[in-house]
Amino acid sequence: MTQTDSRVREPEDEERRAGTPGWPGAVVRERLGIRITTAPGSLLSVDALVGLAVRRNPKRAQLLVSRVLAKHLPTAPGLAIGAGRLLGAAVAHRLGLPQPGGAAGLEEAAERVRRWLACDAAAGGSPDRPEILPLPEVPPAAGLDVATLGYAETATGLGHLVAEYLGSYYVHSTRIATPVRPLGGFEEEHSHATGHALVPSDPERLARAGTVVLVDDELSTGRTVLNTVRALHAAWLVRQGAAGPAGAHDGAPSGGARGHRRYVVAALVDLRSDEDRTAFRRLAEELGCGLDVVALGEGCIEVPPEALERAAAWLAEGSGAAPGAARRPRAGAAPPGHGGHLAQRGIGDGVAIRSARFGVDTSGQHGTRLSERAAPAARAAAAGLAEAGIPRAARVLVLGAEEHLALPLAIADRLRADYPRTLFSSTTRSPVHVHDEPGYAIRSAASFASHDDAIDGGPGTGIRYAYNVAGDEPFDAIVYVPEPGTQGARLATQGGAGEPSVTEALARVARAVVVLRLEAAPPYPEPLRGGTGPGSFGSYPPQDVGWLLKDLSGARLEAPAHEREAAIQSGRASYAESLPQEYEPSEEYQALFHAALDESKHRIAAAVADVTEQVLALRSGEPVLVSLARAGTPVGVLMRRWAQHAHGLDVPHYTMSIVRGLGIDRNALRWLLTRHRPEQIMFVDGWTGKGAIARELASAIAEFNTAEFNAAEFNAAELNAAEPTGSAGISPELAVLADPGHCVRVFGTRDDFLIPSACLNSTVSGLVSRTVFNRHLIGPHDLHGAKFYRELAGRDVSNEFVDTVAACFPEVRPAPPAPPGEPAWAGWRAVEAIAREHGLGPVQNAVNLVKPGVGETTRVLLRRVPWKVLARPELLARDDAGRLRSGDLAHVLLLAAQRGVPVEPVEGLPYSCVGLIHPVHTAGATGADGRTVLDV
Repeated sequence: MTQTDSRVREPEDEERRAGTPGWPGAVVRERLGIRITTAPGSLLSVDALVGLAVRRNPKRAQLLVSRVLAKHLPTAPGLAIGAGRLLGAAVAHRLGLPQPGGAAGLEEAAERVRRWLACDAAAGGSPDRPEILPLPEVPPAAGLDVATLGYAETATGLGHLVAEYLGSYYVHSTRIATPVRPLGGFEEEHSHATGHALVPSDPERLARAGTVVLVDDELSTGRTVLNTVRALHAAWLVRQGAAGPAGAHDGAPSGGARGHRRYVVAALVDLRSDEDRTAFRRLAEELGCGLDVVALGEGCIEVPPEALERAAAWLAEGSGAAPGAARRPRAGAAPPGHGGHLAQRGIGDGVAIRSARFGVDTSGQHGTRLSERAAPAARAAAAGLAEAGIPRAARVLVLGAEEHLALPLAIADRLRADYPRTLFSSTTRSPVHVHDEPGYAIRSAASFASHDDAIDGGPGTGIRYAYNVAGDEPFDAIVYVPEPGTQGARLATQGGAGEPSVTEALARVARAVVVLRLEAAPPYPEPLRGGTGPGSFGSYPPQDVGWLLKDLSGARLEAPAHEREAAIQSGRASYAESLPQEYEPSEEYQALFHAALDESKHRIAAAVADVTEQVLALRSGEPVLVSLARAGTPVGVLMRRWAQHAHGLDVPHYTMSIVRGLGIDRNALRWLLTRHRPEQIMFVDGWTGKGAIARELASAIAEFNTAEFNAAEFNAAELNAAEPTGSAGISPELAVLADPGHCVRVFGTRDDFLIPSACLNSTVSGLVSRTVFNRHLIGPHDLHGAKFYRELAGRDVSNEFVDTVAACFPEVRPAPPAPPGEPAWAGWRAVEAIAREHGLGPVQNAVNLVKPGVGETTRVLLRRVPWKVLARPELLARDDAGRLRSGDLAHVLLLAAQRGVPVEPVEGLPYSCVGLIHPVHTAGATGADGRTVLDV
């Protein structure tokens, strides 16, 4: 995006216009012969946006030092924010998205940037200076499938500003080590630290986007961008092939229609050569995608062949200070009167900060604006400065930390209400030559030991810098905002060669230092655990299971069965959006559970042992049990206890959500992959009916593997590899206690008998509800949810069930596990036949109304609107006294009687019983007598 601009100037014109001692690139221009010119039509002149310094890097001599980025130069926060939003507005204009003011608004905002730059930006300006560009009330890209990617480390804050203006999803690359499996990586060829990683916690948000905005502070050659586009496009093509037409992008802005992806590269300055611009056009033609570039300043840079040699000679001179120039205090040397106050303040507002390297939403229900998140920290900073005796008129610098830029910048902007002369800049890992002379962009430096966990080394293994923080007029105070989650002890880390810690270095260049320590949100929520303390979830001991669920105990989710069934069958809602009203068993039903448990405990113990031994063999003795909540949860607990009893193994066990029609909780799977190898995972459930969950699991895991493993391996260096690298992904193998439907390979038994845990709801499953996926309560970074019914503790038999079965383990002698055979799916065929015989409608839909087996029939009677129960005649037979000859269906008959549901004998039924959901639901269809669970 460029606009006609008659104000294009050479650097000399910029110097005269600004009235400053010299353009902060004049020295490099004179010594190295590097010249920058601005192209006609540029929105802003390039020399107004950047100065020049010399890199300590043999690959490239010059460093463009932005005057609006607030990275190396302390800058008024409003100027940096305004420039970032202006770039976002230019992107929106290029995409044809509606925004206030249109093209005229861009020119007006650009004029405000010129006015800010015309003043001495380093002085901070007036607190009532007009805002360059406010955020639009309705973000231009809100509701569209647009993703924005910022480059580490310099453009992470700029990218966030662009994304926030657009209202898009945002993620930035990183050089910080994280537990998240990388989506991929690319090289920044000219950088001293070339490797970038992409670690979005939900890689699908980036992989599926129809329009991707790539944000960097400068485009010199554009090679980094080309590497990224090629890699991202490969991932997008993999997903397109997996999703088919239905998975293509819908609702994209112009140029991002279904089946066509568009990339927009946004930079503060674009200095590509004609050859580089041709490379962009060729890549767009090769990939068949849109590839546009927008920049606030467009021009070219002329670098003579001898520039590297001249730069090397300059660096060899030593400090490089011009004769007579005032020297800044060197890093490690305290200026007079400095180092008087150091304070660390934790922000105890209970709000953890999610890093944008994991992906964040900037608009919508789950999006948060930077200014809102900055308010508590700004108040804490003001309080810390006041405690240090810093007056309102003081010069204050808010200092971000490498990639952590956007939020500290917003904090600085907020802090200006209390300290109007607040500026902002950031630490960096870039080694730049310091030269103390007007007309040179980097005139002082504070250096210190690293305190982060970087990809290339941990705390104390590298050197970091803060430029232009020392001068003739030093800052009265520095407010340092390290990465959220940084521990106080880390800030005292010194280097192996005696480099000072960051707090020591900053205390030597400012009269007071206040450190703001923010709490960090993990990339994925941690599992919930049982216990007695605050935040505990479920009634199992904490070592038995980790609940990969969000606690929704405070939400109102229950609805009467007839209302839920009407919404589900009409298609107005998924059954996972609400909960049935929880069944509190009567004394009679509790007695039935205990009788069934006493009768079947040895049978269950044997089945637990058999299935666990198979799992141990299939997972080489190192399984990670992942049960499907909630029917699978008690089985997973029992399997873990058998492994401990029989082999002394401490097998990890987690429970997670899968929802028919919606799939598996991908965030839970991603969390598992941060802790365990994919080949260790074994899914666990209680039993099979017709095999719907087994099929759902297989489909969901196949999609997950395609997205996370095939599409993930898009490192540009490996695109043409003969064979893909890395794991094939997670196996969808499902182990169950009972498999009467012949739907799985790994099972304890295929008998269809009463497993007592099927008798009850939460009171035998850790007092936890069925899982919930409700978009009003579950955000994009959350796990699926469930409720913990603490109020039912008096009826809880969860631990009694597993303890009773586990007490039988010493008597069990499992058979050696045999190689698993392929499932016959006999149950599925039987269900289809039942659906046809009872006129339930088209088979593909009617099978969802047929719930075969004792366990599934029980759940129909407890949670749905039942129509009838089919049962084997021999299981309904009674003796002369009227007592059932077999107790396998006693609880089913009791529930059916309470619900007024007829029970019909059916000869040749392959299951003990089958429950049918009412196909034509009305409020009166809750049973022949009109009663529901509420009436029991």
